[in-house]
Amino acid sequence: MKEWKHFQEEAAKRDHRKIGREQELFFFSDISPGSCFFQPNGAHIYNTLVKWIQSEYKKRGFQEVITPNIFNVKLWQQSGHWQHYEDNMFSFDAEKEKFALKPMNCPGHCIMYDNRPRSWRELPIRMADFGVLHRNELSGTLTGLTRVRRFCQDDAHIFCTMEQVEEEIENCLKFMRDVYSTFGYTFNLFLSTRPEKYMGSITTWDQAEKQLENSLNKFGMPWEKNPGDGAFYGPKIDIQLKDALRRCHQCATIQLDFQNPENFNLTYVSGDAEEKKRPVMIHRAILGSLERQIAILTENYGGKWPFWLSPRQAIVIPVNPKLDDYAREVEKTLGLDYQVNVNVDPGETLNKKVRNAQLAQYNFILVVGEKERDSQTVNVRTRDNKVHGEKSLDALRARFAELTENKKDNSEDEF
Repeated sequence: MKEWKHFQEEAAKRDHRKIGREQELFFFSDISPGSCFFQPNGAHIYNTLVKWIQSEYKKRGFQEVITPNIFNVKLWQQSGHWQHYEDNMFSFDAEKEKFALKPMNCPGHCIMYDNRPRSWRELPIRMADFGVLHRNELSGTLTGLTRVRRFCQDDAHIFCTMEQVEEEIENCLKFMRDVYSTFGYTFNLFLSTRPEKYMGSITTWDQAEKQLENSLNKFGMPWEKNPGDGAFYGPKIDIQLKDALRRCHQCATIQLDFQNPENFNLTYVSGDAEEKKRPVMIHRAILGSLERQIAILTENYGGKWPFWLSPRQAIVIPVNPKLDDYAREVEKTLGLDYQVNVNVDPGETLNKKVRNAQLAQYNFILVVGEKERDSQTVNVRTRDNKVHGEKSLDALRARFAELTENKKDNSEDEF
């Protein structure tokens, strides 16, 4: 009972909606239900995550694309979504035609793949898209950032041959492990196999499931099988991550898809025989919904953001008003590359400024007096009240660069 009570208290303290208000990260308004207003601090976290994933794409052979937000419903009828998902889509009439906001990126990526003939030499093609998505969730289900109507995913689709599936899946798993280990997450893996209602031949399904098994075995982590829990269009790997409170969340997805290539008649020319074959489509997301991931991260860190992701990396505090100009100079110098503020409020004592900065979760608090002004230095302490003492701006910038580059290094107590 004591353990349960402690968990409930800790979960309440870490509630992302509470921290979102306190740290001015985001808010919601009835004027647009289920759509988040990210304030500057929250937008910094959002954009930092996107830029990080984009930098990883370059290392891993993904190419970013941009696709429309609005499509004629003919697209969704062709993909099959309209028949099964119409009630969850926002649609409207324009010039006697019906259109809808996209709830997912995959049909648009099929259109992009089919824009011209494809050769086996081009495969695998890895398309990544940060497009805005809309789903008409019931108003009663909307819960902070975890269930919204407007969201964005680190979405990607890989078009490849059946022979390439195994390696592509293994690379997706490695990508996910690198990202999740940066956040300190642990995770469990599940292989979901052919359901009762499925599309395609049993031979194709058996081959695909075997390749997923091989990829999981090569990956080297324990995994479990979920018989019959695959999607009707292909088997999938389900990933459950665990946060600091040991709660499980479903964010990443790796799914094989035989149906979309069939629905859109996607082909590639194979070898010397000029034979046309059908590619396999892999759906892949790591962070999943950025909104949901930010909610999980907020609660995982309890609002105590690691330096590289923090919207409040440093604050400069002068010991008296005579040092305000130097404090602003330090803010301007460091603020070109980092999230740095300054507190020159004459109504607060030095101790109160420092305490408020710690409560606001500034990673570093830079106090400046006459000595620091004359030597062009700052006196450094952390939000946990670890005092590093006087440091040059060059030394500070070098440490900031280290913490930004090595995202797993959260040792702010070391300098």
